[in-house]
Amino acid sequence: MGKVEDNKQQKRDSLLESAFTLFIGNGFNKTSISDIVNHAGVAKGTFYLYFKDKYDIRNQLIAHKASQVFQNAYNDLLTHEEIRDFEDQVLFITDHILNQFSQNHHLVSLISKHLSWGFFKNSLYFTPGNDTPAIYTIYESLLDHASYTYRTPEVMFYMILEIVSGTSYNAILYEQPVTLEELKPELYTTIRGIFRQYRQRRKKSS
Repeated sequence: MGKVEDNKQQKRDSLLESAFTLFIGNGFNKTSISDIVNHAGVAKGTFYLYFKDKYDIRNQLIAHKASQVFQNAYNDLLTHEEIRDFEDQVLFITDHILNQFSQNHHLVSLISKHLSWGFFKNSLYFTPGNDTPAIYTIYESLLDHASYTYRTPEVMFYMILEIVSGTSYNAILYEQPVTLEELKPELYTTIRGIFRQYRQRRKKSS
């Protein structure tokens, strides 16, 4: 990345981080674009080079944060060469993401409040940088090396996403109806059940 592009990326990232801090601290409705640019230390015109309005930066912020969380989990997975099974890899990534959320309740509040499929689908195809693949690109890469083929893999992903986000939110923030650690075994058994439901056949070994 050249110096100009690097500076642009830094300004955009600064605006996103400022929006995150202010949305969490003051709430979305009480945060203005002026607040965001002042906190970031950039001119107001700079905001409109990257975002259309406050709703656009919120949506891109969710995609940005979701991508960061997933990338952290995926990068850790790459250090565990012994985990080769697709279903085990997805569970490893899921566990890593939940652990990140358990350590950052603000992140849970931001993402989970808006984690509809429409928002998250943007996150799936969001590319943080030229050298960083989108979440769904990584998912497809893992699928390519799976022992099974799966029918409608995007729907399978959606089902897992809904189960994880829907059950973990209260467990992380309020330890209700149980703590996250108590929930995990039940959650992972359910995810393995989803895999079995969507399996079609074993792939032929090459």
